[in-house]
Amino acid sequence: MKATIKRHLLNFKKPGGTSRGVLTHKETWFLILRDGEKVGIGECAMFRGLSYDDVPVYEEKLQWVCSNIAIGQNELIKALSEFPSIQFGLEQAFRSLQASDPFSLFTSDFTEGKKSIAINGLIWMGDRKFMEEQLSERLKAGFTCLKLKIGAIDFDAEIDILKGIRNLYTAKEIEIRVDANGAFGKKDAHKKLEQLAALEIHSIEQPVKPGQTGLMKELCAEGIIDIALDEELIGVLSETKKKELLQIINPDYIILKPSLVGGFHGSREWITFAEEMGIGWWVTSALESNIGLNAIAQWTYTLQNPLPQGLGTGSLFTNNIESPLEVYQGQLWYGKEKTWSTNLIQEACT
Repeated sequence: MKATIKRHLLNFKKPGGTSRGVLTHKETWFLILRDGEKVGIGECAMFRGLSYDDVPVYEEKLQWVCSNIAIGQNELIKALSEFPSIQFGLEQAFRSLQASDPFSLFTSDFTEGKKSIAINGLIWMGDRKFMEEQLSERLKAGFTCLKLKIGAIDFDAEIDILKGIRNLYTAKEIEIRVDANGAFGKKDAHKKLEQLAALEIHSIEQPVKPGQTGLMKELCAEGIIDIALDEELIGVLSETKKKELLQIINPDYIILKPSLVGGFHGSREWITFAEEMGIGWWVTSALESNIGLNAIAQWTYTLQNPLPQGLGTGSLFTNNIESPLEVYQGQLWYGKEKTWSTNLIQEACT
């Protein structure tokens, strides 16, 4: 078996605004395995400034994986406990290699084009005009669950935008989730949560920065609005620490990004512990290309979680890999009539 790595820089069609800054591109790496005539591909989607494995030796570690691919998936994943995005890329690549179709990692009614996955419509931070334009586009596209990134512009303006939605649609008609990416402070978090709760917001992701366990526990206990942990899960590696974090904070939901929490196996651990404690969850992509998004979507479908998932990021880039994934009426479909662009694989194998 041979392994190669190919770096790819994804370019945003429009800058994506978050409370951590504006994104114009996203770096990613494809891991390609070859065993005779068979080819497998996975995506190691480390996220600069966010991933636990955003370290200077990241690309060196990728090359180490290629040099030691013969030791097998299980041993490699054990050795890469501090590199969750590489663990995920390995899981994808080996599963892809073993499949009859390298892009059908989890065969189901989803991959057969018979069933879809409900997803939220993502609205990036920006000035009011930009956010309202996105809002109009998502509503026209048939989304009934919206996720708004908040915390970058004036909070009163963001509240006005949310009020505008509520003046037109009830909470039963349009579910609103917001993601603060840790933008709220200790002094203003309570007041802001109360303002959001008045608008019947479904939930808020990561209202305060991770690592403030006491404050997050307090906010969750108050029950002003349902709170979901996101960045809080990053870098929590052991089973003991995962259980401890959920027991202390006791959130309403956790958000699982496989690229950030150790792939399918890391996500499954979080799901198991959350369900034992009565904590809800859903799965979200982390700006992967369609290679990683496809793997996440296929796996997510097998979990049969009825909540809208965060898997609508495939159309954000100008140079994504062409795939059968398509969004229609707020649902993610795997269009059987469409095909994958294999140019990247061919280039990496030459």
